[in-house]
Amino acid sequence: MDNIRELFQMTIRRFHFLDKNSCSTGVSYLSLTQSHILYEIDRQHQPSMQQVADALGIDITTFSRQVQTLVKMNLVKKTPLPQDKRVMILSLTVEGKYVTTTVDRTISEYLNEIFSHMNEFEKETVIRSLELLNSAMIKTEKCYSPTLKGE
Repeated sequence: MDNIRELFQMTIRRFHFLDKNSCSTGVSYLSLTQSHILYEIDRQHQPSMQQVADALGIDITTFSRQVQTLVKMNLVKKTPLPQDKRVMILSLTVEGKYVTTTVDRTISEYLNEIFSHMNEFEKETVIRSLELLNSAMIKTEKCYSPTLKGE
């Protein structure tokens, strides 16, 4: 148990590196935050700005600046909600969908390579363990647990 924090630190660092390397799509370079925003917009299917900011745990001011950058890059479109013009709905542009798909494919390739070093039982054990860990984290008050669909 003494080295559990070290194990988490190394895993997080390696995944961060993997995630960061996947942000260069050949068309544009994204920060990790921008990549996560695109992922959430795609996953939630036309969410409001507040929904994505909440899911990522980013304050709305910082989030708004990041979204503006993504709009200027022609990756995200902001549309006022017809019932309440103060609420902005986010969607991916065609280029934004392409970039998101490219990043997803790159990460999937990396993960498949990682899992290729495991047998099927080990792979299933890791996936099940991650599901259990995430489930326990959601139940823990000290962990940030954004409301995500499918949980």
